[in-house]
Amino acid sequence: MKKVVVFVLLFLTVSLLIPRETIVAEQTGPYPIIKNPIVTDVDVLIDVGHGGIDSGTLYGELYEKDINLEMAKLTYNVLKKKGYNVMMNRVEDYALSGENRWFRSSSRHLKDLAQRSHLANEIHPKTVISLHVNWAAKTGKRGPIVLHQKSEESKQLATCLQTSLNQLYGTNREVVYGKTFYLLKHVQVPAVILEMGFISNSLDREQMTHPKKQQKLAESIADGVIAFLKTTQQPAK
Repeated sequence: MKKVVVFVLLFLTVSLLIPRETIVAEQTGPYPIIKNPIVTDVDVLIDVGHGGIDSGTLYGELYEKDINLEMAKLTYNVLKKKGYNVMMNRVEDYALSGENRWFRSSSRHLKDLAQRSHLANEIHPKTVISLHVNWAAKTGKRGPIVLHQKSEESKQLATCLQTSLNQLYGTNREVVYGKTFYLLKHVQVPAVILEMGFISNSLDREQMTHPKKQQKLAESIADGVIAFLKTTQQPAK
């Protein structure tokens, strides 16, 4: 994974040095799509939720940020082995807001979200999946929830993931339109937020923390992503 760290840091550094004329922009909406020539043809960008000072939700000494990172690594490996071009936006425990020197805001949270969105739009992958963990006051509440953008492609990606995860969890949840979520509003490719389960529920918690069950969860996530990619393009060889 050290190679991935070096690659991402190199990309972020070099992208700032690229002459303006070598960056291609397509205006298809309120925000231009920036295509960086350093990184091309990425199938999946895994947005690893939270990190560093931002632990996300928790259960005792079990932190969401750590579950997100472990599940991202496992999902990355599954997709890579199946021949897909995959990237992660963090591979260690740090906050992406610390890399953001351009967004003028005193809010660490907004700087973090802006950095994630900016990176996704520069890389311009075919899909973005943002991994998260849910929490509820009622411990009986369980199961994965996938939130999507307004676009039909995003909804289709969410549906493929939700279907795959429902089979794993034995649930029948429907996808949800994440209208208010910053990442979903600003990322310009099909993107979803995947709440992998409820840390407050013992069954979900075991699914997200037991090594063998984590592997099954990673495979289920990968299956959902691949099902979507196969409907929009030729599968990886």
